[in-house]
Amino acid sequence: MRRNTLLIDAVIIMLGALLFIPGLGGVRLFDWDEINFAESAREMVLTGDWFNVQINFESFWEKPPLFIWMQALSMKVLGVGEFAARFPNALMGIITLLALFHIGKRTEDTRFGILWAGLYAISFLPFFYFKSGIIDPWFNFFIFLGIYFFSRYTDPGAEALRMRHAALSGLFTGLAILTKGPVAFLIFALTFLFWLAARKFRLDFRWKDVAVYFAALALAGGAWFIALAASGHGEVIRDFIDYQIRLFETKDAGHGGFLLYHFVILLFGVTPASFFALSAFRKMPDQVGHDGSASLPAATGNLFSWMMVSLWVVLILFTIVRTKIVHYSSFCYFPITFLGAWAAARMIDGKIRFRVWQSVLLIGTSTFFGLGLTALTLFDRFKDKIAPMVHDPFAVSCMEASSEWKGFEPFVGLLLIAATVWFCISFRRRRKPGSFIVLAAGNLVFAMTVIICAVPEVEKYSQASAVDFYIERQGEECYVQPAYFKSYAQYFYTLRQPENRCDDFEWLSRGPVDKPCYFVVKDIPEKVEQLRADVPDAEFLYRRSGFRFFVRPQPAQPEAAQQDDGEKGEVE
Repeated sequence: MRRNTLLIDAVIIMLGALLFIPGLGGVRLFDWDEINFAESAREMVLTGDWFNVQINFESFWEKPPLFIWMQALSMKVLGVGEFAARFPNALMGIITLLALFHIGKRTEDTRFGILWAGLYAISFLPFFYFKSGIIDPWFNFFIFLGIYFFSRYTDPGAEALRMRHAALSGLFTGLAILTKGPVAFLIFALTFLFWLAARKFRLDFRWKDVAVYFAALALAGGAWFIALAASGHGEVIRDFIDYQIRLFETKDAGHGGFLLYHFVILLFGVTPASFFALSAFRKMPDQVGHDGSASLPAATGNLFSWMMVSLWVVLILFTIVRTKIVHYSSFCYFPITFLGAWAAARMIDGKIRFRVWQSVLLIGTSTFFGLGLTALTLFDRFKDKIAPMVHDPFAVSCMEASSEWKGFEPFVGLLLIAATVWFCISFRRRRKPGSFIVLAAGNLVFAMTVIICAVPEVEKYSQASAVDFYIERQGEECYVQPAYFKSYAQYFYTLRQPENRCDDFEWLSRGPVDKPCYFVVKDIPEKVEQLRADVPDAEFLYRRSGFRFFVRPQPAQPEAAQQDDGEKGEVE
């Protein structure tokens, strides 16, 4: 048995490496969420200051340092670049699949562990997140482990290990706080409260376990904040808290959305797992009841309750929050794939039916994605007809870029559709586990093609011309300033040095600059005219797919002043 488990572990590690590592450096980091963390890591490596998180060599209070430390360490070993910035998440992808297999195996059996890890790997958004440089894969994993080990604490059959489980729950929740902030504890606490309410507030606990939990939580999650305060950086903590509150109260970060935003994102973004998980909701009243979910094995029923409650807590919480960003609800990938694996296992055993409407949803979504990839490859042929219907001048200008496709991408879209149709027909007839291999192959080939072939082409229409301009400024003594839009790309891709960090737009536009100052402005007529008015001596360089580029030259020194400087130099 142990030999079989080790073999499965080895297969997961190899498959995870093949899935998550190739293509990490194949496309530039995207503004904002990939670049800002990578830039903080780059500045850590450059300055040697691993204690303070910085952007543009000034305190950055939006995030704690744990994930940025990982990126900085990766850059120390692999060099500064996209691959190093994304490598920690690829590593987390492998760790996550291993953890889900072992937790699933312990909770139910080996088959369930494989189904859970497999559904997580082949679902679209979870797969894409492991190929990214954003903070959430680590954050979500730590929250998940915090909830999982607390579920072990509440497991009636684990009394002998309760203190250990309490400590591990506090430790991982604390690490989540150190990764992204106190919302980690909020998610854990709300999940616990609603789970407790469903049990009519009956829980057997020991006060020493509570003390151990909070000691581990404070040690892992609070030590850095305490050190900040002790070193005289209390204002960073205040700014950090203000930022967290602002996210809840306003549409910060430039993102709003409709009420059911996260429901739609999760339903269609975590396919195919989400469509299997829908079958589990019919069981919810039994599973979350106070009776211990006797219809399931004890361990499965207990974790089922926690996963179901955590899913609803996060969904409702971030539905209330006015800022709507895809990764805010990304923790839900864990409960959705758990519920999907739970339902799939029972479909294989004939205890739950794989419904016609689930087949329709699965085939319809795969068709949408498959044809969407085909449409992308044909965009250049039809963009001249589309452009007159677009009223955003920046979008029209971005459409002037051109893409270079390999030619096989439409067939990959068709492969996804064919694999999904075959799975739905085969699985409804025979309920064989092997049917999932075909579904997995179709999804993974499609997802890899999107990452390696499609995303670099899409990037050409969004930010490529600006990033190319920044890269050309590397090593040049100059200032680079985006005008009238927020960006982090100019820091990372110019490899900005401390001496070029000035971001004072008023001084850069009209002050006595000591080196050339470049301005990047979106190709919107009003913004271009505004720049010409704000920077009268700016010289137009060129215009390219979405952006215009200007330079304000360094004012020439008067000849007499140059001569005086020369004479002073001779005297010295």
